[in-house]
Amino acid sequence: MNRAEVKPRRRSCAHHATACINCDTAALEARGALGYSRQMTEDIPLAELRPRLVAAMLPNVPFDGWSAEARDLAADAEGIDRDIAALALPDAATMVDAFTARADAMMAEAMAAAGAGTMKVRDRIRLALTTRFDQAAADREAVRRALAVLAQPQHAALAARTLWRTADAMWRAAGDTATDFNHYSKRTILGGVYSASLLYWLDDDSDDAAATRAFIDRRIDGIMRFEKTKAKLTGALARLPDPARFLGRLRYPAV
Repeated sequence: MNRAEVKPRRRSCAHHATACINCDTAALEARGALGYSRQMTEDIPLAELRPRLVAAMLPNVPFDGWSAEARDLAADAEGIDRDIAALALPDAATMVDAFTARADAMMAEAMAAAGAGTMKVRDRIRLALTTRFDQAAADREAVRRALAVLAQPQHAALAARTLWRTADAMWRAAGDTATDFNHYSKRTILGGVYSASLLYWLDDDSDDAAATRAFIDRRIDGIMRFEKTKAKLTGALARLPDPARFLGRLRYPAV
């Protein structure tokens, strides 16, 4: 028998002393809405549900952590079936992975809106870092809880992957298109700067995170000095004689 064939039956109502057909009808409509909601969420790819659920979880994470309880509360608030929510975010590792991916996407979107492409490289990287922390300002405890998950030995690979993804997202948002060795060295260096800045930011209670901004500026200054030194060294090495070419001439002298 389908839902349309069900006829409301009179039953005792907690709000009325007698049987109430209105409440029976309301209950049927509620079950119908639940079924419709489940059908709608079943049609949405899990990849699209994850950031939506993560956003709804954030108010609960400071109290319940990245847990099934926080996920279920978020699912209820969003009208998403709990079983489907569990498929999208089955465990804490998946939740934290989705949380960092959402933060990367938000940062890249803000960078594009700010016109980062017209800035100097130094200013682009500074903007990427400060934007990331500004966007997370209201969810600092959720970030702290996420780091606690990533610090667990079984999640070492996830921690490395999410850090690399964040550094890559920052460089891409900054307009980097390098495909040679610099592609990897840039992300490795920025990953180190981001990690240090993140730990500093978590304990920063200054106005508008001014201390964190100053910390970021000092780290970027260090990178710029390193890059200048590397460029000078690379240029000096390029001017040195090529040993392979010299040995080749010894073996095959020009005639």
